[in-house]
Amino acid sequence: MVTGTDTGIGKTTVSCAIAAAAANRGCKVGVLKPIETGCRPDPRGVLIPEDAERLRYFSGCREPIDTICPYRFTDPLAPSIAAVRDGHEIRVDAIVETIVDFRRRHDLTLVEGAGGLLVPIWGDTTFADLALEAKLPLLIVVGNRLGAINHAQLTAGWARAVGLETAGYVINNLSAEEDLAAKTNIDVLAELLGPPLGILPWLGEIGRTAADRQRLAEAGSHAVAISALMG
Repeated sequence: MVTGTDTGIGKTTVSCAIAAAAANRGCKVGVLKPIETGCRPDPRGVLIPEDAERLRYFSGCREPIDTICPYRFTDPLAPSIAAVRDGHEIRVDAIVETIVDFRRRHDLTLVEGAGGLLVPIWGDTTFADLALEAKLPLLIVVGNRLGAINHAQLTAGWARAVGLETAGYVINNLSAEEDLAAKTNIDVLAELLGPPLGILPWLGEIGRTAADRQRLAEAGSHAVAISALMG
């Protein structure tokens, strides 16, 4: 389960880099973005899950996009709210079944959440509950900015408190220019949480081309301990 310390901190970029790097090593990679909010409709009115499409492209996953992202909603809100506003229900048990199936058929399965660990999926069921039910270890993406230390500790601490296994955390640089917080976060987080599985550099604009896929694969391979996620 790929979760983040906040919204907008690069969960999809980190997931794509890891997926592309693992695929380059010959791994069969499965990706899931079970719920995506803030989706825009195409000319036919079909909601397009852009993050899920990116995950599918960079991983080389051949599963249908409707399987990778079965729940798509218009408003950029927590899934439980966005679903109600669109008049739909989210079946968490169906998501768990898909996760179990993907893990059985792939060497590495990455399940990207929406927002943070305690974002509600349906009712009071959160992404932490989903990870527990599906027996998924947690990969925490830490956006390298002011506030990261507090947010990272809160996420890791909650995971421990509810009995979630944590595979580790990846620090994602959010800008080409590092401010003082970004420069000092890395050492402080290492002291508090142990060494990260990786530190992903700022990658700039990322398209969906073969060159972009290779660039992300190389960044993921060089910056993240991919083998630690393959157990």
